[in-house]
Amino acid sequence: MIAKLEPEFMPMVKVINDFNEKVSKTKSNKIVISVERNAHLVSVYKMNVFCDNTGHDEENYEIVERIVKTLLWAYGGFKVYIAGSKNIYERIANDYKKGGKREFDFNFMSRVYENTFEVIYVENICDAPKENNISSPVGRHLDGCRIGFDAGGSDRKVSAVVDGETVYSEEVVWFPKTNSDPKYHYEGILNAMKTAASKMPRVDAIGVSSAGVYIDNKIMVASLFLKVNDEDFEKHVKNMYIDVAKEIGDVPVEVANDGDVTALAGAMSLEDNNVMGIAMGTSEAAGYVDKEGNITGWLNELAFVPVDFNKGAMVDEWSGDYGCGVKYFSQDAVIKLAPKAGICLDENLSPAEKLKVVQSLMEKGDERATDIYETIGTYFGYTIAYYSMFYDIKHVLIMGRVTSGMGGTVILNKANEVLSKEYPDLFAKVKLHIPDEKARRVGQSVAAASLPKIN
Repeated sequence: MIAKLEPEFMPMVKVINDFNEKVSKTKSNKIVISVERNAHLVSVYKMNVFCDNTGHDEENYEIVERIVKTLLWAYGGFKVYIAGSKNIYERIANDYKKGGKREFDFNFMSRVYENTFEVIYVENICDAPKENNISSPVGRHLDGCRIGFDAGGSDRKVSAVVDGETVYSEEVVWFPKTNSDPKYHYEGILNAMKTAASKMPRVDAIGVSSAGVYIDNKIMVASLFLKVNDEDFEKHVKNMYIDVAKEIGDVPVEVANDGDVTALAGAMSLEDNNVMGIAMGTSEAAGYVDKEGNITGWLNELAFVPVDFNKGAMVDEWSGDYGCGVKYFSQDAVIKLAPKAGICLDENLSPAEKLKVVQSLMEKGDERATDIYETIGTYFGYTIAYYSMFYDIKHVLIMGRVTSGMGGTVILNKANEVLSKEYPDLFAKVKLHIPDEKARRVGQSVAAASLPKIN
């Protein structure tokens, strides 16, 4: 199916399937890509490619380069092992270094995992690091008196939860992304938690949902602290949630990425597992709960995962890469498609205000707005099929301001149409959802409150 307003869209899943079919018809070579992250955990991807030096080296590289990028941003890691092809290894290693094409990824992963990023060649595929994944049974604990805190970029939410019932909740506007003094963030978080604590007889546990990357409850990278310099980040930010929790009391604390908590909230409301949550807002946020109902510890930063193979696709300003999810499943996608639909948006408006203009047109039945959401739905259907190559998915929960109103329903319907026509087996397995009232009652901050287990 063609994306109505962007016919040049080349879905990653189709490109890879076409490549695999061509490779299957000739003499091929097996390669293994292993990605290692913290605690020696390893994710592995195996595929066949054309043999080296047979006239297909560029094809091999272009496909594997996109796969490596996907593995890194889906699972996370600071070591990439490539076994079975010296040519592919050399090209990838040249990309992931200081001054290389993927220097942004190199620096990001080095910072997150506090190790210098490496690409390592393994001659024999049997010597490649083996799969070593674990998942943590985090969440779904609703006993006792709990604080659930949800840190967003424009507002912060906190709930006081007693034996699974919300006895108090508040939402406060704040401006973390524009403040360079970490005291602003610290005091805002502490005040929220103290308020929630005052509504209960005691505090037994604290759970935090926050945008960013967290390892052992430490803040490794988070857009909330965008303006904080590196020295202050290291001194005052990295352990901020741990430090705030200590002021509340000597109780268990658990910090998780907001995407994972979104998926957890979905799993709790659906009463099922293998749930992927995707929020389409300022960016694309994602999370995943596995078949055991656990959070995996994977990175799940799908905003940087490539979904469009077209090299002429819009480039993400931050990473400098093309075709990544942030430009397809966020307000940027709506703004990008508006002129193609014949909608002129005032350049003086903020991105959020531009989105509201399109949403207003959608509510009035404007076909131009419908075309935008149908195009995003087409992107999404193919991308779910792509994500399914790396995640075992039964449910996809979509949310965020882009999906509010009639637009979300159009996205969902179009994605289902793509799956039913192009990937019927997957369509029979995967159910797409927009949160219903039950899911809203669970809520992000309540799901966050359920994260820690009381000792």
